[in-house]
Amino acid sequence: MAKSQEEIIEEMQLVTAQMIQDDLDENPDLAEEFFDCDCCGKNKCIAGSIQYDKYRLCNDCVLLAEIGFALKKFSNIQDLINAMEDNRLEEYCEFIKNQENKLNN
Repeated sequence: MAKSQEEIIEEMQLVTAQMIQDDLDENPDLAEEFFDCDCCGKNKCIAGSIQYDKYRLCNDCVLLAEIGFALKKFSNIQDLINAMEDNRLEEYCEFIKNQENKLNN
């Protein structure tokens, strides 16, 4: 019997949460390492992140990607990257505004 959409989402949430825990168990210092996610544009913890092709995705975006793949919403990571373009641009604009505020204060 096929899994329901809710079951797939719950399963993927557990898997991605476990990915963070596994990374931190293996290397606790990862809790202090951050990067800019190529999907959402946010500065996120590297624990639980995954490299898809040329893109490094934070754990939140990994969850979106894996749910999208499991539900056959898209077939490659580029589709998600394209869909998240507005989110990335908002994040970049926010970063620029914050930097300008720091310089002006």
